[in-house]
Amino acid sequence: MTAAQADLLIDRPSVADGSALWRIAKDSEALDLNSSYSYLLWCRDFAATSAVARGENGEPVGFVTGYVRPERPNTLLVWQVAVDAAYRGRGLAARLLDGLTARLAAEHPITDVETTITPGNTASERLFTSFAARHGATVEREVLFDTGLFPDGPHDPEVLYRIGPLTRPSH
Repeated sequence: MTAAQADLLIDRPSVADGSALWRIAKDSEALDLNSSYSYLLWCRDFAATSAVARGENGEPVGFVTGYVRPERPNTLLVWQVAVDAAYRGRGLAARLLDGLTARLAAEHPITDVETTITPGNTASERLFTSFAARHGATVEREVLFDTGLFPDGPHDPEVLYRIGPLTRPSH
């Protein structure tokens, strides 16, 4: 871990972070951008199952949002992961994901992680397959939402990545 990484604080987001999360997601050019309102709500209602990395000035420089699935209380669904361009390539997304799952595993019996990845998003594919390897878990892939289910025109299918069971503790 570099000194710059050590200086980053990872904690729960607050409502005041919502606009920064929206900006980071927008600037990623890889994520489906939700409304700014949804990021504010997410920071209010799902802060306990999300994480934000803060730079030296306390401003968010990366985030992971997620929730515990109501029908599968041992499963964390990761909604989005994004890192500000100035902080990419430093392992911050992995640190955020590991930190969030460690925190949640201490509070809930989390054994599995799920996420959806659009085909061709190699950065996300690498992030989640390396997460599985670090945690001694397997990865299963299946199409969750096929192209025809999206009402807003042509859309790539969303592939569900099911990672589990987590057998090694998070860092």
